[in-house]
Amino acid sequence: MTRSVPAASLALALSLLATSAQAMTVREFLAIADRLPQNASAVLRPEGRRLVNEVSGAVNRIKAEQEDALRAGRRPAHCIPARGTGITPRGLLSRFRALPADRRDQSVTEALRQWMAERHPCRG
Repeated sequence: MTRSVPAASLALALSLLATSAQAMTVREFLAIADRLPQNASAVLRPEGRRLVNEVSGAVNRIKAEQEDALRAGRRPAHCIPARGTGITPRGLLSRFRALPADRRDQSVTEALRQWMAERHPCRG
């Protein structure tokens, strides 16, 4: 026996999938961060977890790009050390808030990519 899914439910599910697949912009990130308490309890909230997951995913993508470039014999855009990025919540928010308004529509991944290239340049 098959059940029919109401069209509205299907549309909602598809829109949620499409939204989650889109990259979060710095502007969206800051809007969410500004609504959260500025203490450790923020990560216990769904919105806080969403921000943590966004940054973690972006860092993982950036590190994978670095590894891909090294495997291919190319010089990576950044040389993030294996032990970590040095990103702190306060530092990240300060960096994002310092971006000019016209650069806040870039993705969190792109903003972190640029920051890591400045923070961890490849030497020699």
